[in-house]
Amino acid sequence: MDPSAWIWIVVVIVVIALVVVLLMSSRKRREAFRQKRDEQNRQHAAEIRRKAENADLEARENEARAMHAKADAEKAQVEAARLRQEAEQKQSAAQDLRTDAEKHQYKANALDPDVDEDGNRRDDARTHAGTDDDRAADARNADARNADARNAGGRAADAGADGRDPDAGATTDAARRNTPRE
Repeated sequence: MDPSAWIWIVVVIVVIALVVVLLMSSRKRREAFRQKRDEQNRQHAAEIRRKAENADLEARENEARAMHAKADAEKAQVEAARLRQEAEQKQSAAQDLRTDAEKHQYKANALDPDVDEDGNRRDDARTHAGTDDDRAADARNADARNADARNAGGRAADAGADGRDPDAGATTDAARRNTPRE
Protein backbone atom coordinates (compact mmCIF):
# COMPACT_ATOMS: atom_id res chain seq x y z
CA MET A 1 0.00 0.00 0.00
CA ASP A 2 0.98 3.20 -0.83
CA PRO A 3 1.84 5.83 1.77
CA SER A 4 -0.66 8.22 0.34
CA ALA A 5 -3.37 5.64 0.78
CA TRP A 6 -2.36 5.37 4.37
CA ILE A 7 -2.62 9.09 4.72
CA TRP A 8 -6.03 9.00 3.16
CA ILE A 9 -7.15 6.25 5.48
CA VAL A 10 -5.87 8.14 8.52
CA VAL A 11 -7.54 11.34 7.30
CA VAL A 12 -10.83 9.48 6.77
CA ILE A 13 -10.55 7.90 10.23
CA VAL A 14 -9.79 11.28 11.78
CA VAL A 15 -12.70 12.88 9.92
CA ILE A 16 -15.00 10.05 10.99
CA ALA A 17 -13.75 10.41 14.57
CA LEU A 18 -14.36 14.17 14.40
CA VAL A 19 -17.88 13.61 13.05
CA VAL A 20 -18.55 11.07 15.77
CA VAL A 21 -17.19 13.45 18.41
CA LEU A 22 -19.24 16.31 16.98
CA LEU A 23 -22.35 14.14 16.88
CA MET A 24 -21.80 13.03 20.43
CA SER A 25 -21.15 16.56 21.66
CA SER A 26 -24.23 17.87 19.86
CA ARG A 27 -26.26 15.07 21.39
CA LYS A 28 -24.89 16.01 24.81
CA ARG A 29 -25.68 19.64 24.10
CA ARG A 30 -29.20 18.73 23.03
CA GLU A 31 -29.55 16.56 26.11
CA ALA A 32 -28.23 19.38 28.32
CA PHE A 33 -30.55 21.85 26.56
CA ARG A 34 -33.48 19.47 27.00
CA GLN A 35 -32.62 18.98 30.67
CA LYS A 36 -32.32 22.75 31.14
CA ARG A 37 -35.64 23.24 29.36
CA ASP A 38 -37.26 20.48 31.42
CA GLU A 39 -35.93 22.07 34.64
CA GLN A 40 -37.32 25.45 33.57
CA ASN A 41 -40.64 23.79 32.76
CA ARG A 42 -40.63 22.07 36.14
CA GLN A 43 -39.96 25.38 37.90
CA HIS A 44 -42.63 27.13 35.84
CA ALA A 45 -45.09 24.29 36.55
CA ALA A 46 -44.27 24.53 40.28
CA GLU A 47 -44.89 28.30 40.17
CA ILE A 48 -48.21 27.74 38.39
CA ARG A 49 -49.14 25.12 41.00
CA ARG A 50 -48.32 27.57 43.83
CA LYS A 51 -50.49 30.20 42.15
CA ALA A 52 -53.27 27.62 41.71
CA GLU A 53 -53.00 26.61 45.38
CA ASN A 54 -53.11 30.27 46.42
CA ALA A 55 -56.12 30.86 44.16
CA ASP A 56 -57.80 27.75 45.58
CA LEU A 57 -57.08 28.89 49.12
CA GLU A 58 -58.44 32.35 48.34
CA ALA A 59 -61.52 30.78 46.72
CA ARG A 60 -62.10 28.71 49.87
CA GLU A 61 -61.71 31.78 52.04
CA ASN A 62 -64.20 33.66 49.84
CA GLU A 63 -66.62 30.73 50.03
CA ALA A 64 -66.23 30.67 53.82
CA ARG A 65 -66.89 34.45 53.96
CA ALA A 66 -69.90 34.02 51.68
CA MET A 67 -71.28 31.20 53.83
CA HIS A 68 -70.67 33.31 56.95
CA ALA A 69 -72.45 36.28 55.35
CA LYS A 70 -75.32 34.01 54.33
CA ALA A 71 -75.55 32.65 57.87
CA ASP A 72 -75.54 36.21 59.22
CA ALA A 73 -78.30 37.14 56.78
CA GLU A 74 -80.38 34.13 57.80
CA LYS A 75 -79.76 34.95 61.47
CA ALA A 76 -80.88 38.54 60.81
CA GLN A 77 -84.01 37.26 59.06
CA VAL A 78 -84.80 34.99 62.02
CA GLU A 79 -84.21 37.89 64.43
CA ALA A 80 -86.40 40.17 62.30
CA ALA A 81 -89.16 37.55 62.25
CA ARG A 82 -88.87 37.16 66.03
CA LEU A 83 -89.01 40.93 66.54
CA ARG A 84 -91.96 41.19 64.14
CA GLN A 85 -93.79 38.47 66.08
CA GLU A 86 -92.95 40.17 69.38
CA ALA A 87 -94.22 43.51 68.04
CA GLU A 88 -97.45 41.87 66.88
CA GLN A 89 -97.91 40.30 70.32
CA LYS A 90 -97.32 43.63 72.05
CA GLN A 91 -99.66 45.39 69.65
CA SER A 92 -102.29 42.72 70.30
CA ALA A 93 -101.82 43.14 74.05
CA ALA A 94 -102.12 46.92 73.69
CA GLN A 95 -105.28 46.48 71.63
CA ASP A 96 -106.69 44.16 74.33
CA LEU A 97 -105.89 46.76 76.99
CA ARG A 98 -107.50 49.48 74.88
CA THR A 99 -110.61 47.31 74.43
CA ASP A 100 -110.74 46.67 78.20
CA ALA A 101 -110.37 50.39 78.89
CA GLU A 102 -113.18 51.17 76.46
CA LYS A 103 -115.37 48.53 78.16
CA HIS A 104 -114.64 50.07 81.57
CA GLN A 105 -115.36 53.55 80.20
CA TYR A 106 -118.63 52.30 78.73
CA LYS A 107 -119.61 50.68 82.06
CA ALA A 108 -118.68 53.85 83.97
CA ASN A 109 -120.72 55.99 81.55
CA ALA A 110 -123.65 53.58 81.92
CA LEU A 111 -123.50 53.92 85.71
CA ASP A 112 -122.91 57.71 85.85
CA PRO A 113 -126.22 59.65 85.93
CA ASP A 114 -124.46 62.78 84.59
CA VAL A 115 -123.49 61.08 81.30
CA ASP A 116 -125.94 60.51 78.43
CA GLU A 117 -126.01 57.49 76.06
CA ASP A 118 -123.41 59.10 73.74
CA GLY A 119 -120.89 59.41 76.57
CA ASN A 120 -121.26 63.21 76.87
CA ARG A 121 -121.69 64.95 80.22
CA ARG A 122 -125.07 66.56 80.76
CA ASP A 123 -125.21 70.31 81.44
CA ASP A 124 -127.22 70.75 84.63
CA ALA A 125 -126.72 72.55 87.91
CA ARG A 126 -125.09 69.56 89.59
CA THR A 127 -122.23 69.41 87.08
CA HIS A 128 -121.34 73.07 87.73
CA ALA A 129 -121.31 72.78 91.53
CA GLY A 130 -117.51 72.61 91.64
CA THR A 131 -116.66 75.50 89.28
CA ASP A 132 -114.85 78.68 90.34
CA ASP A 133 -117.92 80.90 89.76
CA ASP A 134 -120.02 78.73 92.09
CA ARG A 135 -117.29 78.75 94.71
CA ALA A 136 -117.05 82.53 94.54
CA ALA A 137 -120.85 82.80 94.92
CA ASP A 138 -120.72 80.44 97.90
CA ALA A 139 -118.00 82.57 99.49
CA ARG A 140 -120.10 85.78 98.97
CA ASN A 141 -123.12 84.09 100.53
CA ALA A 142 -121.04 82.97 103.52
CA ASP A 143 -119.67 86.51 103.96
CA ALA A 144 -123.19 87.92 103.83
CA ARG A 145 -124.37 85.45 106.47
CA ASN A 146 -121.43 86.26 108.69
CA ALA A 147 -122.19 89.99 108.35
CA ASP A 148 -125.84 89.37 109.20
CA ALA A 149 -124.79 87.39 112.25
CA ARG A 150 -122.54 90.23 113.42
CA ASN A 151 -125.27 92.82 112.90
CA ALA A 152 -127.62 90.83 115.01
CA GLY A 153 -125.47 91.18 118.13
CA GLY A 154 -128.39 90.98 120.43
CA ARG A 155 -129.50 87.77 118.92
CA ALA A 156 -126.05 86.29 119.48
CA ALA A 157 -126.42 86.91 123.20
CA ASP A 158 -129.82 85.29 123.11
CA ALA A 159 -128.40 82.40 121.16
CA GLY A 160 -125.76 81.95 123.83
CA ALA A 161 -128.49 81.77 126.36
CA ASP A 162 -130.32 79.12 124.48
CA GLY A 163 -127.14 77.09 123.85
CA ARG A 164 -126.78 77.38 120.08
CA ASP A 165 -124.06 79.21 118.15
CA PRO A 166 -125.45 80.95 115.02
CA ASP A 167 -122.03 80.93 113.25
CA ALA A 168 -121.63 77.18 113.73
CA GLY A 169 -124.47 76.46 111.31
CA ALA A 170 -123.01 78.83 108.67
CA THR A 171 -119.59 77.25 108.93
CA THR A 172 -121.09 73.80 108.57
CA ASP A 173 -123.07 74.90 105.50
CA ALA A 174 -119.96 76.51 103.96
CA ALA A 175 -117.91 73.42 104.71
CA ARG A 176 -120.55 71.27 103.05
CA ARG A 177 -120.51 73.48 99.93
CA ASN A 178 -116.74 73.47 99.58
CA THR A 179 -116.41 69.71 100.08
CA PRO A 180 -116.16 67.98 96.68
CA ARG A 181 -118.95 65.56 95.89
CA GLU A 182 -118.10 61.99 95.14
